[in-house]
Amino acid sequence: MREPACAIDANAMAAPPQALLERLKDYGQEDAFAFWDELSPDERHLLIKDIESLDLPRIDRIIRCSLRSQALPVAAIEPVPENIVATVDGRTIEDRERWWKMGLKAIRGGKLAVLLLSGGQSGSDPKYMMEEGFRSSNMGLAKAGGDIGLPSGKSLFQLQAERILRVQRLAAEFMSEGSAAVVPIHWYIMTSPFTDEATRKFFESHKYFGLEPDQVTFFQQGTIPCISKDGRFILESPYKVAKSPDGNGGVYMALKYSRLLEDMASRGIKYVDCYGVDNALVRVADPTFLGYFIEQGVAAAAKVVKKAYPQEKVGVFVRRGKGGPLGVVEYSELDPSVASAVNQETGRLRFCWSNVCLHMFTLDLLNTVANELEKDSIYHLAEKKIPSTNGYTMGLKLEQFIFDAFAYSPSTALFEVLREEEFAPVKNANGANFDTPDSARLLLLRLHARWVIAAGGFLTHSVPLYATGVEVSPLCSYMGENLEAICRGRTFHAPCEITF
Repeated sequence: MREPACAIDANAMAAPPQALLERLKDYGQEDAFAFWDELSPDERHLLIKDIESLDLPRIDRIIRCSLRSQALPVAAIEPVPENIVATVDGRTIEDRERWWKMGLKAIRGGKLAVLLLSGGQSGSDPKYMMEEGFRSSNMGLAKAGGDIGLPSGKSLFQLQAERILRVQRLAAEFMSEGSAAVVPIHWYIMTSPFTDEATRKFFESHKYFGLEPDQVTFFQQGTIPCISKDGRFILESPYKVAKSPDGNGGVYMALKYSRLLEDMASRGIKYVDCYGVDNALVRVADPTFLGYFIEQGVAAAAKVVKKAYPQEKVGVFVRRGKGGPLGVVEYSELDPSVASAVNQETGRLRFCWSNVCLHMFTLDLLNTVANELEKDSIYHLAEKKIPSTNGYTMGLKLEQFIFDAFAYSPSTALFEVLREEEFAPVKNANGANFDTPDSARLLLLRLHARWVIAAGGFLTHSVPLYATGVEVSPLCSYMGENLEAICRGRTFHAPCEITF
C-alpha cells in the first residue's frame, strides 16, 4: 500500500516540508531534496508529488534486502537431469500428433491465454534508445512495432496476432461438429508507463490486426527507483527520482494488482503461454507445446534450445542444489570453466539448455508466484547507465525476472526446440554482430522457404538464396501445414510474401 499524500502547498514553502523530509531521513533518502533551493514553485510541487507516490517502506525493504543478498553465498548448481528434457531426437511423430490434438482441444475449450511481455523503458525517449544502442531486451514498441524488413512490411506484433488468428481457426476446424465457430484466445499484453500509450495507439490504428478488440487486454508493469551502489535514489532531474520498470518478472505483481488473474479464472483459463516480444519466430499459442504441458501434468514448462557455443550470451537452466528446483543462471554469472564443461556421455555442454523466454504456466502457479513474490523483497541488481542530473551516471536497476517463477514450481519440464525454427531474437540494431532485425528477417525467410519447398513449390531468386527467402503469411500456415494446395507446382521469386 502506498503512503497517503500530504496536503502541502509547495508554492509557499521556502524549505522542504518537514514531515516529508523526516520520512525520507528515516530511509536515508533525504538527498532527494538536494536541489530544493534551486527549484521553481512548480518544480517543487512536482518533486513532492513524485516522492509521495513512492511506497517508501516497501522500496526501502527491497533495496536493503537486495543489496544484502549480493554478499550471500550462491547455491551450488547442477546440470539439468536428462529425463526432465523432451529432446527433439526423443520425440516421435505419434508424440507430436498426440500433443497437437490435445493442445487444439484445450484451445477450442477456451483454456489457454497468451501473455506477451512488451514493457521496458525505451520507446518513449529517443535519447535513451540511442544511448542503449538497442542492447536492451526491453524494447517494447520500438522492436515489436517496427519494420524488420519483411516483404510484407509486417511488424512483430502483426505476425504474433496473425499466428493467434491461425491457431484459433485450426482449433475450430479440428473440433468442429457441423460448425466452425472460433473460440478467441485472449491476449494479455504487458506494457510499462513508458510504452503503454504508444502500444495501445499502435494496436488501435492497425485495428488489432484482425483480432477482436475485446480479446486483447493491456496492463502495465510497475516501476521502481534506480539507486546508487550505496542504495540512495538517483535523481533523473532536480525534481524527479529516476525510475525504471521492475523487470519482466514484474508481470506477476502486475497481473495481481490489475486483478487479471481473477479475470483469467472467470474466463475459464487454466494455462498461460508466456513469451517475450522480441522473437520473430515465436510460435504463439503452440498447440504441440500446450499438449505436451498438459500430458506431463506439470505446473511450469519452458522451451529451450541447445547453447550454440560456451560463450553465447544466453542464460541456461540449472538445478539449484542437489534435488533442488530448476532455475536460470545468466551467462554473466557462469564461470568460463563451468560454461565450457562437456558431458562426456552426451557430448553436449553440461549446462547446455538455453532459456529463450518461451514459457507455459498453470494459472494456479501464477497465483502462487504472485503471492510469494509480494512477500519476497530480493530483486536482481543490474548495473546500468541511468539518466541523471549529470546526464548519465552508473547505477543500479532493481528487477525481477520472468524465470523467477520456476523456483516456486513444484514440477517443471523442459521442451527442446530447434532455434532455426523458433528463435529469431531482435535485441540489437542492424550493424551489430548478432540478434538484429536483419538476422531475424533472414531466419524467418529461410524457414519459410524450406516450408514452400517441402510443400512442392519452387523458388527463383536474384540474389543468393542464403541471403533471402520467402515469407508465408501466418494466416496461411502456422508451422508449414496447409501449403501443398497453395505451393505445389508453383514457382515463387524470392523475396516475396505468399498469401491465399
